[in-house]
Amino acid sequence: MDPNDTDSRSFNRVSVVGLGYIGLPTAAFIASKGIAVVGIDVNQGVVESVNAGQIPFFEPGFDELLSRVVKEGTLTAQTEQVDADAYIVCVPTPFRGDHSFDTKYIRAACGALAPHLRAGTLVVLESTSAPGTTEDMAKHLVELRPDLSLNDEDDNAIFVAHCPERVLPGKIMEEMENNDRLIGGLTPKGAELARQLYSTFCTADLLVTDAITAEMAKLTENSFRDVNIAFANELSVICDRLGIDVWELIELANHHPRVNILQPGPGVGGHCIAVDPWFIVSAAPDEARLIKTARDVNDGKPEWVMKQVLRALEGKEKPVVSALGITFKNDIDDLRESPSLEIVKRLSVENPHLDIRVVEPNVKKLPPVLSNLSNIKKQETMEAIAAADVVLLLVNHKEFITLEHSVLQGKKVIDTKGIWS
Repeated sequence: MDPNDTDSRSFNRVSVVGLGYIGLPTAAFIASKGIAVVGIDVNQGVVESVNAGQIPFFEPGFDELLSRVVKEGTLTAQTEQVDADAYIVCVPTPFRGDHSFDTKYIRAACGALAPHLRAGTLVVLESTSAPGTTEDMAKHLVELRPDLSLNDEDDNAIFVAHCPERVLPGKIMEEMENNDRLIGGLTPKGAELARQLYSTFCTADLLVTDAITAEMAKLTENSFRDVNIAFANELSVICDRLGIDVWELIELANHHPRVNILQPGPGVGGHCIAVDPWFIVSAAPDEARLIKTARDVNDGKPEWVMKQVLRALEGKEKPVVSALGITFKNDIDDLRESPSLEIVKRLSVENPHLDIRVVEPNVKKLPPVLSNLSNIKKQETMEAIAAADVVLLLVNHKEFITLEHSVLQGKKVIDTKGIWS
């Protein structure tokens, strides 16, 4: 690829760094267009799984696409970085204990790819990031490679952009190509090259802006949802205090033509909504008052659910709790930042006398954080419910929605999702 020819669409090889829930589908979709893609991951088990055409997580319909591109040879995986025309960084971006943004995985990715950079290379940060992270990453790259430049007009320029994903786990096959995409260039040429790269597989609008606005836009989208969920979760607590059915209340209120209240739950989980608002709060702590309050409300909901369980178990000598669902949302196997998993773990640790039966149809075995606890075991739905004093519905998996209500007779039911109301 000509270093200064941004009219060229010649991406002969693309490296995707991080083969998780976003990186691997991104790699596969690009590879499906006939472009050679090398997926990079530090986990040898993930690499072996991908090279065998097997997805290391559950995503409806994705297994067929992955199997095809691996068989065709357009997608391979390895642990060591390679020379490429473009790099897409899809590594985790966690927050620290004080909720500040942690760039350690981004910097590690930079360290691995910097020796392979050459003039004209495009580097895209796809990981959701705090405002200013893309610029900081670019500066770090030229610190590692002082022979390169970030100036569009220089012959030794590299190009950097931020293109955050907007897909929903469970709907990636539909949304990866069809969702509008933010293209945030650090420079105009960086934006144009990134637009060209994503146009190889995205059929929706590619919305070009600068990098920091793209970063903030992604955070804003998820913070908006978090604030709205917090309103619903707070309503559920208020309604419990006042003896009102929150599900009926929300249904009635939503008949107003300009009201659309979301549904409450046991908290907020996942790698986006439960995390991204903190990046805004850490960047502007004095100004982000509503966003922080929403985080506090949603982070406090698991504690409220636990109190409901313990209250329902009062007087039971050998209490048994059947916990239905531990993923962060319905019908997937993703446990990241799951409030349901946190509730089960804390119930176990803080109440060792409890006998907890976990029902989770989307995972084959419990994660070590639960399986290492002596008073927790995984069971099938009917067996767990039959043994339970309290049935705690945490995730609205389809298997639970279709459950015959007769099996719940005689049980104390705590339905955090309102599917049995």
